[in-house]
Amino acid sequence: MADAAEDAKRKEELNNSLKEYISEWRKTREAEEDELTKLKEKQAKRKEIRAEQEKKLNAAKKEEEEKMKKEEADRKAKEAEEKKKRLEEAEAKRQEMLDAQKAQKADANEKKKSVAGGPGNDARKELSKTKEQLEEEKKIALSIRIKPLELEAMDSDDMKAKAEDLFKVIVQLETDKYDYEQRKLTQELDLKELKERQKAQLRAKALKKGLDPEALTGKYPPKIRMYSKYERRTDTRSYDDRKKMYEGGWEVVRAEHLEASWKEKHDEWSKRPSKKLPKWFGERPGKKAGAPETPEGEEEAEGAAPEEEDYDEEEEEEEEYDEEEE
Repeated sequence: MADAAEDAKRKEELNNSLKEYISEWRKTREAEEDELTKLKEKQAKRKEIRAEQEKKLNAAKKEEEEKMKKEEADRKAKEAEEKKKRLEEAEAKRQEMLDAQKAQKADANEKKKSVAGGPGNDARKELSKTKEQLEEEKKIALSIRIKPLELEAMDSDDMKAKAEDLFKVIVQLETDKYDYEQRKLTQELDLKELKERQKAQLRAKALKKGLDPEALTGKYPPKIRMYSKYERRTDTRSYDDRKKMYEGGWEVVRAEHLEASWKEKHDEWSKRPSKKLPKWFGERPGKKAGAPETPEGEEEAEGAAPEEEDYDEEEEEEEEYDEEEE
């Protein structure tokens, strides 16, 4: 019973401690959640402030860009007006000069003076202009020279006649364009053929001089070949002669050395004295039927062999004796 009471007491203490721990955890959790909500609110406020600042910056940037564009457009319009005025003045001067030339056809010197119009600085300015500037001047000049059609003052017949004239002009211009294009193609083909001929001639010239066939066809001239870096003179040998220098090489030298050594050994072998086998029971082994007998002097000269034969017989006898004992 005492044990049960102690267990119950312990459980109650544990439950109380757990309840206190849970209550503390809930309090800390609520405090953390409050901090999180405050931080989220701050973050949202900062986002709103940043968005407003970005809007203001974008608006200011846009205003600056529009202002710059407007200034650029005003400047371009002003430059275009100035150019138009200058070109109109130049066109008026040109017309005056043409009228003066027509009136003074007899005097060639005055005609030359009138044609050479303007100092050298103007020519330099014209050359230093960019493509865009030239295009703008071209458009302005065409707008001055090509007068707009007065369609209100024309009736139907005049309009038809004008359209036919314009159509004929267009057809003529298209035919000229086609002719020039075909002429360009033929000229390109002729140039290609001439270049190939030139290359063939240069190859033949290089071979005659003993150079590589493609030596003279490159962008740069060929290097001067020196016979030796110690002797300061040019190499006049042909390409085939220089090529033969590198043919064979060590292989040829090695083959010659092997051939010489083989000949020496062959001579030594051919000079050796001829030896014959000793007789066996009065007959020489390997003798063919009908062959003459060997002279006695040769047998005596070959007397060094019997000792070796006796030694071989003794060895055979010893081997037979050992086999019998086993």
